Amino acid sequence: MPPITTFSNDGLTFDVIDSGPADGEPVVLLHGFPQRATAWDKVAPLLHDKGYRTIAPDQRGYSPGARPKGRKQYTVPRLADDVAALIDEIGRPVHLVGHDWGAIVAWAVAAAHPDKVTSLTAVSVGHPAAFLRSTIKGQVLRSWYMFAFQTPVLPERILSADTKQSRRGMKGFGMTDEMVDAFRRDIVDYGALPGGLAWYRGLPFAPPTYVGRIAAPTTVVWSDHDAALGRAQAADSVKFVDGPFRFVEINGASHWLPEERPDEIATAILDRIGS
Repeated sequence: MPPITTFSNDGLTFDVIDSGPADGEPVVLLHGFPQRATAWDKVAPLLHDKGYRTIAPDQRGYSPGARPKGRKQYTVPRLADDVAALIDEIGRPVHLVGHDWGAIVAWAVAAAHPDKVTSLTAVSVGHPAAFLRSTIKGQVLRSWYMFAFQTPVLPERILSADTKQSRRGMKGFGMTDEMVDAFRRDIVDYGALPGGLAWYRGLPFAPPTYVGRIAAPTTVVWSDHDAALGRAQAADSVKFVDGPFRFVEINGASHWLPEERPDEIATAILDRIGS
C-alpha cells in the first residue's frame, strides 16, 4: 500500500512520516513535548533494518492542520482517539511506542483499544496510575513544570525567547545545543508551541486517571539521569499491566532517549516485538 502522508480525525488533518518496508509489521512512534515526529529519526532506520515499517505522526497541536483552539481540545481521551484513528487508517493492529507525552497517549490507546495494540513500549513515562502514586515518592517535585505550564501566555514567552537563560533551562533537562536548535526550528518557528503546551493545560479537564489496565505485552524504558521523571513511576507500572512486562533501565542517559540512545531504544522495541 502507498505510504500514509496524512490522516484525519475530529475534523483535523495530521501529518505523518511513514517509512521503511511497506509490507513490514507497522510500528507507530509517538513523540513527546516539545518535539515532533522527527524525534524518532535515529530510531526508525534501526527498525527498518529489521523489516519493520514505522509510522510517526505529528500529533494534535503540532500538525498545522490539527491545531484547534481551547484547552478542552487537548485532553488525553482526544489525543488517544487521534492515534486510534491513525491505526484504523493503517488497517491492522500495531506495535505502539511512545516517549514522554507520547507514552501517556500510548498507555491510553492500549487501555481503551486493546484490539488495536499488539505490543506497547513506553519510554520514560510509566502508566498514569503509577505516575500519580509516585508523587508521594518525590515525583511531584520533578513535575513542577507541569504546574507552571498552566499559566497562560508566560510559558510561551519564556520558551520562545532565544536567550541564555532559556537555553540554560533546557540544557538543565538534558537537551544538547543541537536539540535546543531543533526545538526553536521545529516547535517555536513552526508554530507548534501553543499546541504542545495545551496538552498540559488540558489535564484539569480530563486527567489521565481514566487509563485502565493494559493487556498488551509491555516494556517500560527509563533512564537514571532523567531530570523530569523518577524511577518509581516507571518501574511500578508493572502493577497495572496484565500482559508480560519488562522494565529496562538505561544508565547514564538523560530524558531524551530516542536521540541520545537510539540503539538501546530500538533494541528494547525489537525485544518487545520479538517476544
